[in-house]
Amino acid sequence: MRKKINVGLIGAGRLGTMYAEFLTTQVAGVNLIAVADIIPERAKKCAETFDIPKHYFSHQEINDDKDVAAVIVVATTGNHKEIVVDAAAKGKSIFCEKPMALTLDHARAMKAAVEKAGVFYQQGYMRRFDKGFAAAKHKIDDGTIGTPVVFRGSSRDPYLPSLEYLIPKNSGGQILDMAIHDIDIARWYMGEIASVYSIGGVLAFPEVKPTGDTDNVIMSMKFETGCLGEIDISRNGIYGYDIRAEVLGTKGTLMAGYLRDTPVLVLTKDGVTHDVVPYFPQRFRDAYVSQLNDYLNNLTKGLEPMIKISDGIIGLQVAVAATASLHQSKPVNVKDF
Repeated sequence: MRKKINVGLIGAGRLGTMYAEFLTTQVAGVNLIAVADIIPERAKKCAETFDIPKHYFSHQEINDDKDVAAVIVVATTGNHKEIVVDAAAKGKSIFCEKPMALTLDHARAMKAAVEKAGVFYQQGYMRRFDKGFAAAKHKIDDGTIGTPVVFRGSSRDPYLPSLEYLIPKNSGGQILDMAIHDIDIARWYMGEIASVYSIGGVLAFPEVKPTGDTDNVIMSMKFETGCLGEIDISRNGIYGYDIRAEVLGTKGTLMAGYLRDTPVLVLTKDGVTHDVVPYFPQRFRDAYVSQLNDYLNNLTKGLEPMIKISDGIIGLQVAVAATASLHQSKPVNVKDF
């Protein structure tokens, strides 16, 4: 059994609340001793709900807490840079949710601060810890489908977020918000992405147009190996939360992901039906827990994380390039960003 680590949680919104539950009920070797949120009511409620001894109203306070050895950052993406730079300067080990930041300047400043302080950092990309996506990676590495030549990723959300969130200065835009996981899986399966060409528009929800964002995007990619890829993202997967990846190889094809939530089919005279995955908390619950266990195991044993700070930066670099391509209506090279 590993030694228990005193952890502080920064961010008590929807995802932060999920993390608080995982850390207090399902993750071994951790003491969640503090939570912080800039909205006082959220910090208080989270502390009360999960019996967390301390609550703070700023990241500075939790980073100053000498009892906190590691922080888990699930705050608003636009605040990640300030939080991580402060945590690194104060010697905290860090886990940071995706996206790493909204801009490459912020992400690179985070990397510089982490390297200067010499603290442990692990980037969050929970899809790598999903059993299906991980099994596909193992089969690719084992040569089951020969040499991978084409990647396809698809992410479809069942409903539209708030219009305020969709404003690119808040979300980073649809590509950064939705495709960042697909980009990471593409890199994990196929290697680095050399160029990207994005097309998209407001096709389903006219109310999105004033925000300056899109609701559907298709990205075509070329990998450094010369292999090809495509990612499609949509805000109007009204039938359920649909997340998939496919790799075509020289000896076969792999498909990861599923839509049906429970293994039950209903067969009646009206047809054959089944339920669907509601949204990401249900679909990736186990992956989030596995990811946290992996972080704490790496931290206590001094192991190199599978997902490093460089993965956060490169994934963001591809997303920024893809967003630029969308606005410029032309292919772009990732290395130019």
